[in-house]
Amino acid sequence: MIFRRYLDAVGLNGLALAEAAGLNTTDWHALSVLEQAGPLTSGALAERTGLTTGATTRLIDRLERAGHVRRVPDPADRRKVMVEHVANLDLDLDAIVGPSRRWLGALLAEYSPEQLDLLFDFFEKAAPALHAATAEIRRGARDR
Repeated sequence: MIFRRYLDAVGLNGLALAEAAGLNTTDWHALSVLEQAGPLTSGALAERTGLTTGATTRLIDRLERAGHVRRVPDPADRRKVMVEHVANLDLDLDAIVGPSRRWLGALLAEYSPEQLDLLFDFFEKAAPALHAATAEIRRGARDR
């Protein structure tokens, strides 16, 4: 129950962040993926966001029109196109994520360095575990 409340709070925070940025949650998530991963092909972006290739093309079109991403040639294969995040001056990310950083920063300040090491070890291992769980859930949903 505690972990589900935590996941629900993370999800709700993501919704609020997207709303504050003037984006839908899918676009917000895609920008986060691109900002962290660097340029990706549309196929790789589709895989990381869980979208179909058609939905990913529409997503890229929306984000490109808004000035958040651009399509660039793949330096390794000029036939491919990469999508890269563009810092958009109209989107003040520091202001948008500021409250989350402030509240979580205050919470993390309550922990010892050893406890923080354990927490961050958990976060590092939890992300791939949740990605694996997501893939399993999606496979199960497709099979039903």
